[in-house]
This record gives sequence, C-alpha cells and structure tokens, in this order.
Amino acid sequence: MTRGLKGRTTEFRRLDAGNPRKARSAAQHGKGKLTARERLDVLLDPGSFEEYDMYVEHNCVDFGMPDQVVPGDGVVTGSGTINGRLVFVFSQDFTVFGGSLSERHAQKICKVMDMAMKVGAPVIGLNDSGGARIQEGVASLAGYAEVFQRNVMASGVIPQLSLIMGPCAGGAVYSPAMTDFIFMVKDSSYMFVTGPDVVKTVTNEVVTQEELGGAVTHTTKSSVADVAFENDIEALLAARDFIDFLPASNREEVPERPTDDPWDRAEQSLDTLIPPNANQPYDMHELISKTLDDGDFFEVQPGHAGNILCGFGRIEGRTVGVVANQPMVLAGVLDINSSKKAARFVRFCDAFEIPILTFVDVPGFLPGVGQEHNGIIKHGAKLLFAYAEATVPKITVITRKAYGGAYDVMASKHLRGDLNYAWPTAEIAVMGAKGAVEIIFRGRTPEEIAEKTKEYEDRFANPFVAASKGFIDEVIMPHSTRRRIALGLRKLRNKQLENPWKKHDNIPL
Repeated sequence: MTRGLKGRTTEFRRLDAGNPRKARSAAQHGKGKLTARERLDVLLDPGSFEEYDMYVEHNCVDFGMPDQVVPGDGVVTGSGTINGRLVFVFSQDFTVFGGSLSERHAQKICKVMDMAMKVGAPVIGLNDSGGARIQEGVASLAGYAEVFQRNVMASGVIPQLSLIMGPCAGGAVYSPAMTDFIFMVKDSSYMFVTGPDVVKTVTNEVVTQEELGGAVTHTTKSSVADVAFENDIEALLAARDFIDFLPASNREEVPERPTDDPWDRAEQSLDTLIPPNANQPYDMHELISKTLDDGDFFEVQPGHAGNILCGFGRIEGRTVGVVANQPMVLAGVLDINSSKKAARFVRFCDAFEIPILTFVDVPGFLPGVGQEHNGIIKHGAKLLFAYAEATVPKITVITRKAYGGAYDVMASKHLRGDLNYAWPTAEIAVMGAKGAVEIIFRGRTPEEIAEKTKEYEDRFANPFVAASKGFIDEVIMPHSTRRRIALGLRKLRNKQLENPWKKHDNIPL
C-alpha cells in the first residue's frame, strides 16, 4: 500500500535512527568500494545526473517487509552525460537490502532501458547486488526476466556496458552476459551462477569466490568479462574513456574527436618491424599504436586469447575497431578462444557501423586433438561468419604470414574486404614452404627438398602472386600504412552494402 510523503516522513526518520545507512556506507568503504551515488559522481560529468524514481518503494507485504521501506529500493537510476554525450545509468545500492532485486527495483531499471531505446543512447549498468530478493519470490524472478528481455531488444541497437562492482550471482549474471562489454574490479567483484557453497555440496570441489568467479578468472580463463581494474575509480574512469569510442546508437555515426596527429604521418620505424627470421616474433601492439591517432588503443580482453588483439582506436578522430594477430603469443595462430573473441568483437563493430581494421600475420589454425574435439571447426567458423556478414568498411593489411584457411578468414578480399593491402614482407600461400614442398615432392632426397623449398619460397613467399590475381589491391610500404588506411576510410565513409533480407542469420554458435 502506497503512502503519501507526509505519512512516510516519520518512517524515514525511524529507519535513519542510529544512522544505519551511514554504517552500511562505511562498511562499503571498508571493502574498498564506493557507494552507488559516489560511483555515479565519478562516472558522469559533474552536475549532469538527473535521477528518476527516487521515491519508488517495494510492494512486498510478506516477512515483515512493510516495516522495512527505503526510498529508491536499492537502485539509483537516471541519465547524465559523459564528455557531454547522453547516457542512461543504473547503479545498484548494496547498502539497501544488499542491492537485491525486487519487482520495483527491476521496473526502475527497465524504465531507463526503455527510455534509452526510445532516444538512442547507451545504457551503463553498475552491478552490486546480492541477487534476487528472496522475500518477493517469483516476483523478483519475473523482474529479472523483464530486464533480460530488454537486454535482448537493445542488443545491436544501443551500446550496453556492464560494470561489475560487487557480487553478481545466480540469474543476475545473465543480464550483464547479454550486454556488449563487461568491466570488473579485482578482489571486490565476482560473477557465478552457483556460489562456492553450492559447488562444494554438488561436486565436492572446494573453491573461493575469487577463484570461481573473480575478475581475474573471468578476464583470463572464461572470457565472460573484458577488462579487470584495480579499484572502482579506475573502472569508472575507464568506462568514461570507453564510451567515448562508441556511437550513441545504431542510427548514429561514430563519434569524432579533434586530433593534431597528421593523417599522413609516416612511420619509418615500421619498415624494420618485421624480423629477418620468419620464425621470430614481434609485438603487433607496436604497429597498432603507430597507426592509430596519438597511439591511443583501448584493448578489450587483453588477458584472454592473447594470440589475437581486439580493441578501439581512432583514425582522423573517428573510431575504428582493430583486430590483429599477435605473433608474440602462439605465433599468432587462430584457435578456439581467439576465434570466439574476435568474432564477437567484429559483430559488435558491424552492428554499430564501426569500420574494421585488420592486421594479419597468421600461420593457420592451431592443430591438435584438444582443438578438434572442442570444436575448432565450428568456433573458427564464427570468425569467418562474422567477417563475411559484416557490411561496414573493412580494411586489411597483411604484414607477414597469411597461410591456408586462416588467410581466408582474416577479412580477405573474398569475404568482401574493401581494401586489402600487403607489405612487401607478406607471404600469402596455402602453407609454409617446407610443408608444401614435403607434400608436393614426397619421397625426394633431403637435398632435393631443400632445393625445391628455396624454389617455392622464391615463387610464393611474397604478396605479388595474390596481387596479380586481384586478391591484394596494392603492395604498400609499411611506413605509409597510416596514410593508406586514412585515405581508405575517407573513400569508404559513404559505403552502401546490404545483406539479403532475412529474419536473422544462423551463426554457428
């Protein structure tokens, strides 16, 4: 039963007796965590936050809950700006009923999500909740499902970012899981479907919360989360930087930020980036940073599947998505984890009209029983599918190896790559020279094999065979990479390409 403001004043005073909220806030600070409102102060531009539903209260009548009414009901919702751009936010308040989700709590979240969809603006959720409010039973579960449905409807329409800043367990984990990116905080946030106690009961495994679902676990092993930060402040400031790369919705262009970095800047050091020994690695981060504006690269999932790099940067002030094989890890080979990581990133970029820049140095797919039995065929196909369906501008630069099916997968001309460049050091072939010769000239003497290998290298270990067939648009000097990419993106700015009509595709999940 809802009461007027006058009737609630006495109740508020009673709830505040002895300052229990202050004690709870102190407990929050004692865990190294900010309160819900403090987090919004850091995340949003000063003075920009407008709160909605401050006076909403729960409607539970069981288990003595009518005597425990707190305005806002454990979540702060509203809108604000980040560097002047509109965003909608919700911040769960662990100091109120442990941030547990009630029916009204869920309605508040749904309201800001609905508003964000109507006007076309990102949603940022700050999660810090003990889960479903048990006193409300199925009404709380229904609230979760209402939020889930909106996550699905918003997917590909507006960017959704989740910051896990405390517990997130049980059914609660599926809302962040359906958002585009997840940031976590080390030692104070965790996500799992079932906690350590249930795990011990059911499987007899003994595991801590941090080991089971902490920030390090989810950013290195499971790939559930994208980046782990040291504390709340770092995570919130990173979210401000991150949102700056993203368009407000799928109807808006990518944001543009003024830059003094010349578009035609030549990087002579790139001419010597590739080592003389084909088996020697080099750090692909160097090429990425020297190509993007001011070396600014926001990498996602840096701790997982390090053999492929994904992240956002800018060229001439406009956002681009970068996918790059990393020779420093597993020689840059494609495997299950790297395929899934890059496929999801490519699909996000395509959904929001973010051009995709691909740097290729890939010796192929990782062989092995483990890879085959765990489905490398289907998982590798995810990346192939993602690139093939993408209609955004796609520019590819092959720096060194592009072998076998992995050459096809990495945004090749055959998957509608718009501009495909190669450095003079590029080798585009079915496989490496030695392996190819041993198959073609099986049974020959070692001396003959060595001679034929040299012959094969001279013939195929270069980009000109592919260029002669039109599969490579041009062989470019490494130092001119930034200039060529900038020119290419200018040309492709008004690109028009549509896939055949369909209800949706059936990507190999």
